[in-house]
Amino acid sequence: MQAEANKLLKDAVDAGDVPGVVACVTDRSGTTYEAGFGKRTLGEPADMTPDTVVWIASMTKAITGAAVMQQVERGHLELDAPARSVLRYLGEVEVLEGFDDAGMPRTRAPRREITLRHLLTHTSGFSYEFWNENIGSYQQATGIPDTNSCRNAALTTPLLFDPGERWDYGIGIDWAGKMVEAVSGQKLGVYLRENVLDPLGMTDTAFFITPTMRERLATVHRRGIDDSLVPDPDLGMPQQPEFEAGGGGLYATVPDYLRFVRMMLNEGRTDAGERLLRPDTVKRMSTNAMGDLRVRPLKTAIPSLSNDFELPPGLDMQWGLTFMINNSAMPTGRSAGSLSWAGLANSYYWIDQSRGIGGVYATQIVPFADSKSLPLYAAFEAIVYDAS
Repeated sequence: MQAEANKLLKDAVDAGDVPGVVACVTDRSGTTYEAGFGKRTLGEPADMTPDTVVWIASMTKAITGAAVMQQVERGHLELDAPARSVLRYLGEVEVLEGFDDAGMPRTRAPRREITLRHLLTHTSGFSYEFWNENIGSYQQATGIPDTNSCRNAALTTPLLFDPGERWDYGIGIDWAGKMVEAVSGQKLGVYLRENVLDPLGMTDTAFFITPTMRERLATVHRRGIDDSLVPDPDLGMPQQPEFEAGGGGLYATVPDYLRFVRMMLNEGRTDAGERLLRPDTVKRMSTNAMGDLRVRPLKTAIPSLSNDFELPPGLDMQWGLTFMINNSAMPTGRSAGSLSWAGLANSYYWIDQSRGIGGVYATQIVPFADSKSLPLYAAFEAIVYDAS
């Protein structure tokens, strides 16, 4: 596998498809593949190596989900209780019905309560401005800042539908992170460090980029309409945020994230044998938690940040407790029932508990679902399964 995977990734860099890429694979025992190719920043000498730090964006959600489920295990949070019992605002947020002639929003009270389950499965009614024009219009009408500003006001957008009615990808896990803060009495980053990251040995993962991390930081690049790639060092997360974004704020290395993947393969145990989550909790996280609802394709509302995200034709997708679940086998060879998701700058992971295989792949490119990087990720995954 190594030679074939190396050739695939190196050829993509040499062709200019991606500026740099890191990819790793693990089984339940340890890392089976690890490599990096290309440059951290186009036009600069630093190589894209496995210890390169990248913005993992929405890959943060699964780590926040682990913290949430620790609190569920300890009886401090409940999946199906009204979320307002922990955060009062979640009982006050309203549903957006439209806009009046002056462009101001019209809202109403929701018909049912938001629960933690809704937040973790993206069925609460919250959305992102990246994928819903109505959220962008609401922000413009009310002066609410964009989500990635990490200002508390950014999370005060309305629901687009009554909780539990459908799936729409959004800020729910940012609110779930705030629920962890409320019941633990700690900032999310401190809680994660003590209860998730340090036990896993994820020393290069944090909301705040340390000096040693910054020395190895890759730059996010923008893909132009002519397929050109231009570094944009301003893309990323604020380093003095009002809230630490449990939905997308972490920076990490690919090998660090692989440790989290391996923990999920090993039913909640770390490499050191420490129990991070109970086996029944891992199973709960890995099982459909949204009833009969289905994941739908995402239509971009901000093409500079994301392309349309189309699901593989004919594949049925649902959501566990912070993971997407493919209900049938993937064309790459990934087993039915596997877990996966991604980050805005074209980082991706999968966790195949049936086969005991997981992988993490990262480039630093926007828009999301990049025309070159996403197919490269799929081709890499296919090589892994062909060899297994």
